[in-house]
Amino acid sequence: MIDLYSWHTGNGRKVSIALEELELPYRVHAIDIGQGEQKAPEFLAISPNGKIPAIVDRSAGGLTLMESGAILLYLAEKTGRLLPVAEGRRWKAIEWLMWQMGGLGPMLGQHLHFTHYNPEASDYARNRYATEARRLYDVLDRRLGEHEYLADEYSVADIAAWPWVARYPWQQIDLVRYPHVRRWYEAIAARPAVQRGWRVPENDQPIPMPGDHSEGAIR
Repeated sequence: MIDLYSWHTGNGRKVSIALEELELPYRVHAIDIGQGEQKAPEFLAISPNGKIPAIVDRSAGGLTLMESGAILLYLAEKTGRLLPVAEGRRWKAIEWLMWQMGGLGPMLGQHLHFTHYNPEASDYARNRYATEARRLYDVLDRRLGEHEYLADEYSVADIAAWPWVARYPWQQIDLVRYPHVRRWYEAIAARPAVQRGWRVPENDQPIPMPGDHSEGAIR
């Protein structure tokens, strides 16, 4: 049994989607970051950085892990799935996972903050992160124009990037401009495990789909 400490954010949904894809038994502990529950001492004992998601693997002697990328790699190694076996593809999956962790996630997070949550704070910041967001979508679109998935086969790299792209309405990104991203996004959104993982912890937010006007549902 794995204990998952999470909230329904881009980073949180990475791990719940992976757990659903891997069909691993897990127990959910909702950490409401809007209420500051990530700062509680009992959570900090599991995740010293005070960020979700985090896991405790009871089948591995109570191993604790924070950081979504590390958790995804751990789950992939534990099961032998979602990480390509061929060395070239394996390292491509890790490469694009690191791209998400170091670029797509942090930069889209800042873009979301200055575009949606605090648009009046700074014109400079808003323009800086909007430009970077579009650049990253261009990078993703070029890659997916040449490959069905980021590492050719569906992997932790896709699972890491997809929940952040799912915030495209609040990022003021039109997926029509990125046809390869849109094709990839819709294919992943159709996966039953992704749909289940999206609802963890329990929430009623629909998965945004191009043309369905669900922008207001994203948080």
